[in-house]
Amino acid sequence: MVLCASSDDGKVVFVDPPEDAAIGERVLCSGYDGEPATENQVLKKKMLDAIFPDLKTNEDGVASYKGVPLTAGSGKCIAEGGLSNAQVN
Repeated sequence: MVLCASSDDGKVVFVDPPEDAAIGERVLCSGYDGEPATENQVLKKKMLDAIFPDLKTNEDGVASYKGVPLTAGSGKCIAEGGLSNAQVN
């Protein structure tokens, strides 16, 4: 899955993982543990509809879920150019 951040003025940028993150590595959010949902579970429960409204970048451009940074590798996932206070989808 590719994540992008979009601002109210229509700017859209990629959310980049840290440089040491491996291709296909799972993005994590501290406090939300467990196995990832299957594609079928995601579709049936409409999980993305519930999750996406709370995915945003903070003032530093870090992608966050309910204010908790998304991480992979040894660091945080950051919107290109540090796009702040933007919706992530």
